[in-house]
Amino acid sequence: MGDKIWLPFPVLLPAALSLVLLPGAAGFTPSLDSDFTFTLPAGQKECFYQPMPLKASLEIEYQVLDGAGLDIDFHLASPEGKTLVFEQRKSDGVHTIETEVGDYMFCFDNTFSTISEKVIFFELILDNMGEQAQEQEDWKKYITGTDMLDMKLEDILESINSIKSRLSKSGHIQTLLRAFEARDRNIQESNFDRVNFWSMVNLVVMVVVSAIQVYMLKSLFEDKRKSRT
Repeated sequence: MGDKIWLPFPVLLPAALSLVLLPGAAGFTPSLDSDFTFTLPAGQKECFYQPMPLKASLEIEYQVLDGAGLDIDFHLASPEGKTLVFEQRKSDGVHTIETEVGDYMFCFDNTFSTISEKVIFFELILDNMGEQAQEQEDWKKYITGTDMLDMKLEDILESINSIKSRLSKSGHIQTLLRAFEARDRNIQESNFDRVNFWSMVNLVVMVVVSAIQVYMLKSLFEDKRKSRT
């Protein structure tokens, strides 16, 4: 397997889990929205873990941005080790599940490739993480006399949550657009290199063919008879 990859933010997995992590595993803090891009070498597999509470929503979206074939094997497993999703040779995918308490594992497998490494982008979107109720309680601690306000506290919270949801969706769309742009750019650069290579091959062939034709035409008009003295 590949070397361990630790993401650039604190890991909140239980300490005991660090003793049983497979090679190539990484952990995430329970943030609501996070994305990551990494390079997976040929013949290797990388696994990541995400801790989840009960009855939350976990959405995983991935894309292969660069590499021969633009394909990868994807595996998603529950905390009990049960396979929830298994895909082979896919260039992208989106999966949403309702979670149980525990650490969900998802892996990207490039062992079928012996030469080409893959650049993989994936994004996690976590909903119903149990933070909204706590935020509302925090609001109520600092706001008093709501009867004197023209707008009720519930209306304020609803408006804020709506704005937060729309901003999160906008950020998600922008992240996906950047991923699509990177993928299209890699494809265009690869096509550009191929066009240049075959153009040079065609140019060399044309020059060689032209030289042969000139030589053959010249040989047709040469007088091969030997002059006698």
